[in-house]
Amino acid sequence: MSEKNVTPAPHQVTVEVGGRPLILETGKIAKQANGAIVARYGDTVVLTTACMAPTANDRDFLPLTVDYRENTYSAGKIPGGFFKREGRPSEKEILTSRLIDRPMRPLFPESWRNETQIVSMVLSADSDNDPDVIAVTGASAACYMSDLPFEKPIAAVRVGLLDGQLVANPTVADQKKSLLNIVIAGTEDAIVMVESGALEVSEEAVVDALEFGHAQIKKIVGAIKELFKKINPTKVKVEPLPFDEGLYKEISKKYGDRLHDAIDTQKHPKKESYHLVDALKEEILKAIPEDDEEKRTLAKRAFERLREEFFRDDILNKRRRPDGRAFDQIRQITCEVGLLPRVHGSALFTRGETQALATLTLGTKEDMQRLDLLFEQDQFKRFMLHYNFPPFSVGEVKFLRGPGRREIGHGALAERALLNLLPPEAEFPYAMRLVSDILESNGSSSMATVCGGSLALMDAGVPMKAPCAGIAMGLVVADEKKYSILTDIAGAEDHYVDMDFKVAGTRAGITALQMDIKVLGISIGMMREALAQAKKARLEILDTMDKALPEARTQISAYAPRLYKLHIPTDKIRDLIGPGGKKIKSIIEATGVKIDVLEDGTVHIFSTSGSGGDSALQMVREVTASAEIGKTYLGKVVRLAEFGAFVELFPGTDGLLHISEISEHRIRDVRDELKLGDQVLVKVLSIEGNKVRLSRKALIREAREKQQKKEAAGTGGGGSTGGAASSASE
Repeated sequence: MSEKNVTPAPHQVTVEVGGRPLILETGKIAKQANGAIVARYGDTVVLTTACMAPTANDRDFLPLTVDYRENTYSAGKIPGGFFKREGRPSEKEILTSRLIDRPMRPLFPESWRNETQIVSMVLSADSDNDPDVIAVTGASAACYMSDLPFEKPIAAVRVGLLDGQLVANPTVADQKKSLLNIVIAGTEDAIVMVESGALEVSEEAVVDALEFGHAQIKKIVGAIKELFKKINPTKVKVEPLPFDEGLYKEISKKYGDRLHDAIDTQKHPKKESYHLVDALKEEILKAIPEDDEEKRTLAKRAFERLREEFFRDDILNKRRRPDGRAFDQIRQITCEVGLLPRVHGSALFTRGETQALATLTLGTKEDMQRLDLLFEQDQFKRFMLHYNFPPFSVGEVKFLRGPGRREIGHGALAERALLNLLPPEAEFPYAMRLVSDILESNGSSSMATVCGGSLALMDAGVPMKAPCAGIAMGLVVADEKKYSILTDIAGAEDHYVDMDFKVAGTRAGITALQMDIKVLGISIGMMREALAQAKKARLEILDTMDKALPEARTQISAYAPRLYKLHIPTDKIRDLIGPGGKKIKSIIEATGVKIDVLEDGTVHIFSTSGSGGDSALQMVREVTASAEIGKTYLGKVVRLAEFGAFVELFPGTDGLLHISEISEHRIRDVRDELKLGDQVLVKVLSIEGNKVRLSRKALIREAREKQQKKEAAGTGGGGSTGGAASSASE
């Protein structure tokens, strides 16, 4: 093990990306880490460190941990809530940690067994430049500048599509307007990871974005290599994992046929196949003394290599999948909607041995999730997708715990696929919580979540732009000319393919895409072909989903809150709220509804009871009603004076009915015509400030003139002028 490198002086490089300089610096801070990079883009500054344990552990996998943190001080904020320090990582931090981990993990040597940790901290954050892609590049540079055995630097870039033009690293504001939001990570030679959300863009547009993004990545990787030359660190030498060729041949000869049969899932269902493989491995290990740990480890390694080589040989040479399906064949799909009577929307989506139960709950604005974002304050999330993966879904016995990084990542992918298809909040102001419980799993439960989630949304009556489906694909590569693209990967295919990718979208285009590439050498041409095959599968799945539910239901569930909507003058919002919120609280308590009042005067009333909603609607109208000039109202006499009567048009609004406007004939005393409590029909003549002038005489005159016109036209009517006047005054 070499000593940690000590950089004698700070070194930095600058490269232009998206019209702004990206500066990478090392040697100034965090010098006791094996590697440390400060990346600056605009006023966003991210520190990323890489450290390793001095000795290897005895676990047979790469022990890599990635932690990304957004310090609130970086944006000049103090954490909200009772505890004024950062707590558990947010969903954004977890997803960014995965964004760093996924492209870097395959590039460490297979035999690397030293505990390795990458820590990325946002030190300064402006409101334009998202630190996530900067953190990926910084993590790669930190490992590459250190003595860690990381010898293929990568970089990451975000690509947007604005006004028909591809843009590198669009600002946070531009991301909201972009038709495409795709994060690409890669080396100088190839793309190694893709994470994307989109507004139904075509496969060709995605491929163009990949090519554009990779051109930006090459520039950044060039700058990282330039910085590397200034430091020239000495890398740790990592020996390959010990492998016994003789033992491999012995196991292959003695157990090969049985292993090949065991992994044939056309003969044996998944659970039975796994049991047969485990039993065969146990049989091999039983023949080796328990105290010979080294040979037992070598036997396990030989067994796993044999299993993988059977898979690759079957796919690439024999052109046969483990379950016997054609390369572009989807497993049998069944869809059922509305199966749970009391939930607002439900769907059961089953594809082969993968099954997702999706349920949709509608709520009000107070059910929306408040987000404490680095850039923006008081942001609310109206659509929440929660993905759960209980142990029974794969026949295991484990503690039921909170969601891990995998669950959060899968849920975020499915949420991204559906989010842009939801109606605008102005048209459908409900909060929506979609829960996907995976009941069985054998390949791509995240894409089953997309399909089931789309059906559950439509079952709940959410007017989506279009149904959405997702499919998991795999690519097995021997060389540029010899490769196989697999549709709807399952089981061992998911584990052994060289690239697995998930594509979700509508008939019109892609809404979400995720690619993880485990080897270098996968070309843009292969990706283009794979996306075309994925589109064919997506359209087949949508055809099956349409048979279950072709479009959103026109009515929401009887158990969901009903929406009553009205608009009030903005100057009446204060009246509706009341002092300290007393008025609106009294309406809520009396009717059992929920009320949301927006700044533009829009009022949303949510009620599970029709009568409660009607009552609340009437109360709100009474509190916020305004008199309008020329309109007629049935009011109540609430006060008498020598000069006239005060008539209450609605609670809180009175008008003066002057003695001269009570009748056409002269009145000596108001009390001769009106009494307290009388119901009287009046017309608003004028409004001056808070003073409303009313008239009953005008209505009497209008009624007489109308009667005279009828008589002149010979249409009858029969009543006298006096009768008409009398009728108007009653």
